[in-house]
Amino acid sequence: MSSGQESVFPEYEADTSQTSKLLRKFKETPFVPIGMAGFAMVVGYGLYRLKHRGDMKMSLHLIHMRVAAQGFVVGAITCGVLYSMFRDYVVKPKE
Repeated sequence: MSSGQESVFPEYEADTSQTSKLLRKFKETPFVPIGMAGFAMVVGYGLYRLKHRGDMKMSLHLIHMRVAAQGFVVGAITCGVLYSMFRDYVVKPKE
């Protein structure tokens, strides 16, 4: 950027390391990493159960695991939106 041009988002450009940006994002939206972790847990459980699924068809097992993973992520997104609305409208920050 040139010296005569001001930054549009100075608070986002102040942090230069990726870890500080990641930590800041996790603080702003705490349910995103919860949704990602839940998705990873459902996938891990699905891979574990894939070996011991018995006589269940592979496609049926994969459909169940996909629905479970998507349900967890949608639930985490819903909780995040509700938390954000609660924080913005019920617990009003001091201005």
